Amino acid sequence: MASKGFFGGFDDIWMIDGVRTPMVDYCGELGAVSATDLGIKVAREVLARTGVPAADIGSVIAGNMAPSDFFQFMYPRLVGLYAGVPVEVPAIMVQRICGTGFELFRQAGEQISNGYCDAALVVGAESMTRNPIAAFTHRTGFKLGAPVEFKDFMWEALIDPAPNITMIQTAENLAKKYGITRAEVDAYASRSFARAVAAQEEGFFAGEIVSVTPETFKLDGYADRHIELPRKVTSLDRDTHVRPSPVEVLAKLRSVYPNGVQTGGNSSALVDAGAAAVVASGSYVKAHQHKPLARVLAAAAVGVPPEIMGIGPAPAIRLLLERTGLKLDDIGRFEINEAQGAQTLAVAKELGLDQDRLNVHGGAIALGHPLAATGVRLTITVARALRKSGQRYGISSACVGGGQGIALLLENPDAA
Repeated sequence: MASKGFFGGFDDIWMIDGVRTPMVDYCGELGAVSATDLGIKVAREVLARTGVPAADIGSVIAGNMAPSDFFQFMYPRLVGLYAGVPVEVPAIMVQRICGTGFELFRQAGEQISNGYCDAALVVGAESMTRNPIAAFTHRTGFKLGAPVEFKDFMWEALIDPAPNITMIQTAENLAKKYGITRAEVDAYASRSFARAVAAQEEGFFAGEIVSVTPETFKLDGYADRHIELPRKVTSLDRDTHVRPSPVEVLAKLRSVYPNGVQTGGNSSALVDAGAAAVVASGSYVKAHQHKPLARVLAAAAVGVPPEIMGIGPAPAIRLLLERTGLKLDDIGRFEINEAQGAQTLAVAKELGLDQDRLNVHGGAIALGHPLAATGVRLTITVARALRKSGQRYGISSACVGGGQGIALLLENPDAA
């Protein structure tokens, strides 16, 4: 019986290249920068890196989860305009929670395949720091003695109101279902940190990171936009959450829930970041003699029970493999978002996945999970990991709050 969900295969779709900002810890040096300006930054940088003229972009596809200023409605349009994309080119906002970055590529592939454009700019950005403190019940005023209902937007968003549990509890459910212990989760997290430290030291991440500096973005006839950093901070060019994290240290942290396996040290880090890529047709790539980073072969998205939402990558990856005729052993590298350590281990156990091919440069536990930027970052990273290893196929994937999974299949053009 075929897996349920939806699948899209692409005949001749390419990621020319991609870039990202450093991922900077929550309430850190990027705390004053909105997701809009992070998005503009990476959009401009990826066009500069690829050499694709902004005038050649026929679609802007941008994602952002939580508002980080009062102008989120205009976010994709502002990204396109301040990146220099022609005013006639439309922009669209995409939202699939933690799967947003992957959805950007999926929609770019569909738009190009359907002839809407030859080249698309995909941009994901997130400021976790600037998630608002919000209220939805006070439009008519404050009544004497009534509760004042301002709440932390990000904290409340970690609750799924259908099963009435938090995202961490969904990971705890998976730990019970798959017999995953606290020691296993801490060991996995420690390895994620160690791999990220090694990758940072060898300069792997430097190949995808663009430095963030104080900067003004100008657009003739319109208001300037800015990136402002704290005083005495002149440049940011490294991920800040990466650090040695021995198992012995992680084991001392208190679990979020009594007798649980998840802690602040073995769950994804809160960070601010942006990431962008240029996706184009094969005819565009050939006509302009680009050497693309990867071929985008297929995308799959599925639904899973909300109470075990973290298992989502497993059926999404299965659907990709079923429809493309590939086997798990054909995939040289996997980048699966580490929302929580137990969640990632559950996916690996469900698939029977060799962890030597999984998140080989560390994952979100060590690097961070900037929601809408995550899928773009993972897809860029897996493409670069394929180039480094010389392997042909790679998959980037993530679970999605509410009970979904999404995955992309990439091919290394040098190994094809």
